[in-house]
Amino acid sequence: MGGASSISRDQRMRAAREMAYATPLSEFHPGDPELFRTDTLWPYFERLRNEEPVHFCTTSPVGSYWSVTKYNDIVHVDANPAIFSSDLKLGGIMLRDAAPEYEWPSFIAMDEPEHTPQRKSVAPMFTPTHLDVLEASIRERSQDVVDKLPRNETFNFVDRVSVELTTQMLAVLFDFPWEERRKLTRWSDIVTALPKSMVYANEAQRMTELRECADYFTRLWNERINAEPKSDLISMMAHSDATRQMDRANLLGNLLLLIVGGNDTTRNSMTGSVLALSENPGEFDKLRRNPSLVDSFVPEVIRWQTPLAHMRRTATQDAELGGKQIKKGDRVVMWYVSGNRDSEVIDNADSFIIDRAHPRKHVSFGFGIHRCVGMRLAELQLKIVWEEILKRFDGIEVVGEPKRVYSSFVKGYETLPVRINA
Repeated sequence: MGGASSISRDQRMRAAREMAYATPLSEFHPGDPELFRTDTLWPYFERLRNEEPVHFCTTSPVGSYWSVTKYNDIVHVDANPAIFSSDLKLGGIMLRDAAPEYEWPSFIAMDEPEHTPQRKSVAPMFTPTHLDVLEASIRERSQDVVDKLPRNETFNFVDRVSVELTTQMLAVLFDFPWEERRKLTRWSDIVTALPKSMVYANEAQRMTELRECADYFTRLWNERINAEPKSDLISMMAHSDATRQMDRANLLGNLLLLIVGGNDTTRNSMTGSVLALSENPGEFDKLRRNPSLVDSFVPEVIRWQTPLAHMRRTATQDAELGGKQIKKGDRVVMWYVSGNRDSEVIDNADSFIIDRAHPRKHVSFGFGIHRCVGMRLAELQLKIVWEEILKRFDGIEVVGEPKRVYSSFVKGYETLPVRINA
């Protein structure tokens, strides 16, 4: 492992650090997707945490915004939804304002009192009791995918493992037609992709595909609402008093939220876990020697990867944060990716350590009323796939640079070339 790619990565990081410390803070745009695509964001957030933890950006092409970069400030914003709103009508949860043609309300982009009843309609899927029911089938699918991986040849871990396993899981959660399950991955990518990402050709194509998604789920919804209640997410919503009367836009919004939540977070943490162990071979040795460390390894991966880099809020009133005056209507961006590297709260935060004393001390799942409803399922999937990998292989060798997603929202991967030696 290593070689030329690690040298170029070191050079890239050195250049990024020089640039981050030479650029005036007044010119910082930490939400620039290019920083995430090139993995050069780290020195910019390090400098903000140290010098201006609550920072106002005026140089963004999508409008000005506040960056909240320290752990405790992020928790404060997340814990005060009455002051810092998620409401789609105010702009939603991403740095870019939600475009009017994409205004599909979901419970993550709602405030009280609408939020909690809609969230509760799907919460039974993610209870410990139901996860116990799902565990055996997750293990069976993980074993099948891992057993079919090629030996002694390079393959893309994202496609063969991360996407395949998360898409299979989504198909189970929605009771979605199995042979068409990759549509779920595509719709998830279409929802979160930026115009310059090359994921879609133009806005017309994007809208066509999202209409197809809406039509497909409307058909499934109509089937489930006219049948006996079952334990899939669509049926749960169709038979819940809080959600059965949802209009088409609200239905689509909630379904897309569950697709993105189930797809992006788990899939990118899965890929990130391979990369983290490749870059930290001493930690991989620890895990091989003591596979029971998988229980603390999993939350450490989720902290380290931070699969959703930020969540955005909109101030509903004037407020003070970190000595800065935030005005009503201002965009406030919580950079989870930065909070998870805050060494004042997390010991040795820049290091990947699989046997941390408190590995769940991170903000990758958010905090407060919008804390990720499926977080335990995400952890369970990651835990099981690594238990199965560790039973079979000595290692997974990363043989090239990953290709990262062009996004400052989804912190993920398009490709990761790997090889398993027989």
